[in-house]
Amino acid sequence: MGPHPAVAAIRLAVRRVLHDLLTEHHRAPAAVPHALPHEPPPLVLVACSGGADSMALASALAFESPKLGIRAGGVTVDHGLQHGSDARAADVVQRLRELGLDPVDSVAVTVGRTGGPEAAARDARYAALDTAAERHGAAAVLLGHTRDDQAETVLLGLARGSGIRSLSGMAAVSGAGGRYRRPFLELDRQTARKACMVQSLPVWDDPHNADPAYTRSRLRHEGLPALEKALGKGVVEALARTAQLSRDDADALDSWASQAEATVRDATGLLECAKLYALPPAVRRRVLRRAAIAAGAPAGSLFARHIEEVDRLITGWRGQGAINLPGKVVAQRQGGRLVIRQG
Repeated sequence: MGPHPAVAAIRLAVRRVLHDLLTEHHRAPAAVPHALPHEPPPLVLVACSGGADSMALASALAFESPKLGIRAGGVTVDHGLQHGSDARAADVVQRLRELGLDPVDSVAVTVGRTGGPEAAARDARYAALDTAAERHGAAAVLLGHTRDDQAETVLLGLARGSGIRSLSGMAAVSGAGGRYRRPFLELDRQTARKACMVQSLPVWDDPHNADPAYTRSRLRHEGLPALEKALGKGVVEALARTAQLSRDDADALDSWASQAEATVRDATGLLECAKLYALPPAVRRRVLRRAAIAAGAPAGSLFARHIEEVDRLITGWRGQGAINLPGKVVAQRQGGRLVIRQG
């Protein structure tokens, strides 16, 4: 008798990601002439909070990795936002070790205030995961985001009005060098929870996930159920499909903008307004965003409204002054050229 369908589903999702990593790992030495002939097997870490999604992911990694000759470890991040968080992190470390993962780290972080509590916690968490991956030389870090998380991310992007890239949600592969992998983006949250239940894996439900003070929590417990009541079941799946379609479109437009950028600059490298005007708006705005980031504007602080203001220097020119962008970057029109530089 085989494993429960939920367990089989999470193991298959993890197996596919590990196969991809092995293929990449075996391809890499050919591009490095002086690579050692007997490299150790790659190490894959799982980021685990102790919740159902990440515990299901940790158990699947522990089961699949020995069969593929991959080393498997784990890391849990203590955000220090709740009483007893250090003890809970120690408990997660113990659970991961009982699954057979090694190495296992607990990393305490200090959460700032930039961008609000949710964004600040996310930034601190990813910084800690990056550090842990680099310290151990990990080939990848697995994250337990599910299809439900993807749907929430798409709706949050829609509410911000940030364009098609925001609607594309979370990528299956992201981070420097493809460090972060999300095996569960096509699985629902209930599958992960059921997999933990049938394997008798203890899970911890973060009270922040049910706290209406947090935007994502309100969306999860009020917004999505209201949408499903109004539109019927299948909203989560439809939003996840929207994310993938949007990502494909955004990738194509980004590629087009990358190629177009070289054609709209003069011999000195300045952007020519007439040539920018001739581009399709979606491509032109991407060229402007790339130029602003190259000039020093932080990508995470550069919003659609900033780019729209710069775009009006091209499409609605009436002698307006310079546009101030994040990172002390200034955009202004001078003699038919668009100059974007540090102010």
